[in-house]
Amino acid sequence: MAKPVRATLIPRREAHVLLAKAQEFLAAARAAAEAAAHDAALLSAVHAGIAANDAVCVALLARKSADPDHQRAADLLESAAHLEDDVPLRARQLRSLLAKKNFVAYEARRATVTEARDGVERAERFVAWAEAVVSRAKL
Repeated sequence: MAKPVRATLIPRREAHVLLAKAQEFLAAARAAAEAAAHDAALLSAVHAGIAANDAVCVALLARKSADPDHQRAADLLESAAHLEDDVPLRARQLRSLLAKKNFVAYEARRATVTEARDGVERAERFVAWAEAVVSRAKL
């Protein structure tokens, strides 16, 4: 049995603030990619995904993950599957993006142009979905 996700209660209206953070991280990821700063692009893309997930979870559940393991944030997203049809697919997309965080932030290797581009593209799709979810939530 999966352990419960540690989460913080957040007023649903705060989803817009979290979404703005996701959009800002995504803009930074795009700018870094354009400047060939591949590590910065990929890490900013990961953070865009995390913030976008927080926005969706707050909009749908009035909760965001407080667990230091970001994969648990995807578990929280999955708990909203009954509220949005795309949640299982989007949780998989988030997990894929989160899988890049450890190496880009902590390992002694550099992100490639392909990894950075892929991360930014994944973040763009995830943030676009989060924008639609938050908009539909009519907060």
